[in-house]
Amino acid sequence: MGVVTDAWTWLTTGAHWTGEEGIGARLAEHVYVSGLALLIAGAVALPLGLWLGHLGRGGALAVNVSNVGRAVPVFAVLALFMVSPLRNAGYVPTVTALVLFAIPPLLTNAYVGVREVDRAAVRAARGMGMTGVQVFGRVELPLAAPVVMTGVRSAAVQVVATATIAAMVGQGGLGRIITAGFALYDTAQVVAGAVLVALLALVVEGVLVGVDRLLVPRPPRT
Repeated sequence: MGVVTDAWTWLTTGAHWTGEEGIGARLAEHVYVSGLALLIAGAVALPLGLWLGHLGRGGALAVNVSNVGRAVPVFAVLALFMVSPLRNAGYVPTVTALVLFAIPPLLTNAYVGVREVDRAAVRAARGMGMTGVQVFGRVELPLAAPVVMTGVRSAAVQVVATATIAAMVGQGGLGRIITAGFALYDTAQVVAGAVLVALLALVVEGVLVGVDRLLVPRPPRT
C-alpha cells in the first residue's frame, strides 16, 4: 500500500500539475497526439471499410493486409521512422505509427459491420427502388453503426494507451511522466503516470460509449 499512497500523494501535489513539465501540459500533449492519430486513421479506414463492405468485394483482402500491422510492434515502427528523415518532424513519426496501429480495428469493424447487415433488408430496400447510395445511407449504415462504433472505441483506447511511446523518443505526453519517474528511480511517479494514462483511456471509453448511445439508434425492446 506504500506505493499506492505515495502515488496518490504525488498526484495530489499541486506543483506537479503546473508548468511545461506538469500533468496539465503533458495531458494536453497526449490528447493532441492521440486525437490527431485517431482522426487521421478514421478518415482513411472508415470510408474504405464501409465502401468495401457495401461493394462486398476486396474487403477480406484489405482487412487481412491491415491486420498485418497488428503483428508489428508500434515501437518498432516508430524506431524506423526515427532513423529516417522524419526524425526531425516533431510529432509526425509518433502520429504516423499510431495511425498505422489504429487502422486495423477501424477498417475491420467498418467492413464487418456492413457485411453483417441482414441481406434480406438490403434486398427489400432495392426492391423498393432505392439506389445503391440510398441503400447504404438508409439501411446498411444505420444497422452497421453499433459494430463501427465498437471499432472506434477499441481503436481510441488502444491509441491513448500506446501514445506513451512518444516519450521514448523525447516527445511529449503522459509517457514523459513515466520515463522521468524511471530516470529518477521514483516508483511513485511511475505509478502515477500509469494511473493517469489508464484514467484517460477510461474517460475516452466512457465518452465514446455516451456518444454511441446518443447517436446510434437501437431497436425497440420487445
